[in-house]
Amino acid sequence: MADPDIQLFLRVVETGSFRTAAAEAKADPSSVTRRIAKLEERLGAKLLIRSSRRSRPTEAGQAYYDGIRRIADEQVALEAEIAGLADTPQGLLRVTAPADFGARFVTPVVDRLLSEHPDLSVELNLGSDFADLREANIDVAVRIGSLTDSALIARRFGEVPRAIVVAPSYLEAADPPRRPEDLVRHPFVFYRPAPEMTLHLARGEERVTVALSRYRVAVNSMSAFREFMLSGRGMVLSPLWACEDALADGRLVRVLPDWKSPAFPLHGVFLPGPFRPAKLRVFLEAMAAQAKADPSLSGA
Repeated sequence: MADPDIQLFLRVVETGSFRTAAAEAKADPSSVTRRIAKLEERLGAKLLIRSSRRSRPTEAGQAYYDGIRRIADEQVALEAEIAGLADTPQGLLRVTAPADFGARFVTPVVDRLLSEHPDLSVELNLGSDFADLREANIDVAVRIGSLTDSALIARRFGEVPRAIVVAPSYLEAADPPRRPEDLVRHPFVFYRPAPEMTLHLARGEERVTVALSRYRVAVNSMSAFREFMLSGRGMVLSPLWACEDALADGRLVRVLPDWKSPAFPLHGVFLPGPFRPAKLRVFLEAMAAQAKADPSLSGA
């Protein structure tokens, strides 16, 4: 699809911003406005509603976008097949993953792929600020936890096991819990902005739900989370990979080890389309293999 005005229209819809689309095209925002107006005049329909916060398509604009986007995806698939991209990983792969998890588990996968495929390059964005993959121009996102965006395609890699742990220094001044119900008497340290105040625990066929009364700290940085965990500020429901070294050397101990908390699912998610390029396929396969082989994760 060679028409640059149509390409601009697609990016304005996907980013919600004339200014962002202009920056991507290295063009002046006023020229983008004129070119979109020219496209609207050609079609005889208003395509976009522009506001100070976000531009959005009209009903006609949305219909036009859906049709053009489908044609563009089919063109990419056809050209990739003709060029041999269907079988050879090459070009730029844009990946996003949670920061600390990505540094430990995704970075070695990317490093291995770069060694194996000299025509492949990767842009790895570590963080959680990429809710809209199309808008951010992301090929694949590694996500931990339940998925909510049903418009995305998901490849399950495995699970992220969790454990309740605590620093021995905390237990010097507090009675250790002997059953799940005892946990309500203890403060917790949580890794997430919105604390998980209800614990679901299982032991064999037994199931127990514990509604916690309070938390001491809730933090969205894994490095800070580990510091609070090791300083003994309270009980911690932690991903096993984030605490296994401290469990091994005694800086942390497991609490109620017979009771298990549900593991978080681990997925790679990406946009639907008629074509799945080789660069995406090899990343998905490599991440699945990494999860299966790593004892800190439960492979699918």
